[in-house]
Amino acid sequence: MNRTPDSPPGHGFPPSARLHSPPEYQQAFSEGRRHHGQLFRMHFRADPDGPVRLGVSVSKRVDKRAVVRNRVKRVCRDAFRVAAADLPRGDVVLVARPEAAKADNTAIRDDLERLFAKLVSLKPTAAPGTMTDFASSAAPPTGADGVDPSADS
Repeated sequence: MNRTPDSPPGHGFPPSARLHSPPEYQQAFSEGRRHHGQLFRMHFRADPDGPVRLGVSVSKRVDKRAVVRNRVKRVCRDAFRVAAADLPRGDVVLVARPEAAKADNTAIRDDLERLFAKLVSLKPTAAPGTMTDFASSAAPPTGADGVDPSADS
C-alpha cells in the first residue's frame, strides 16, 4: 500500500501522480520554471490539462547512504501528498541539495511548504503561440484626437 497507517484516506501516491520516464523529467527541466529553497531546487512545468505530478531526484552527491536518500524522498512524497490538492496542475520536480541530508524531517517539510506556496501564488502562463489579450490588440491605434493616424484624408 502507498499510504502510511496514520495518513488520511485519499492521500495516497498513485502512479498517475508520479513522473516516470527520463523524458518527463527532461521536459520539466527544460520547459519549467525554477524556484529555489534552502534544501531543494524545484522545477515546475504547468500543464492545465494534466494532473499534478511529482518527481524527486536525490543523487549520491546528497549522501552516499541509500537510507538517507530514501528518507529525503519519502518526506518529499509525503509533503506533496498533503499539498497536492492546492497545487496548480503540472509537473513538479524536486532536486535535493546536499544540505537536505543533514536536515531533519521538519526542516525538509518546512522548506517544501515554502516552495509549494510559491507555486500556489504563480500566475498562470499562456500557452506558447496564443494571444493573451486579443481584444486590446485588435483595436486600431488612434491618435490623441481619436482619429486613426494611418488613415489618409
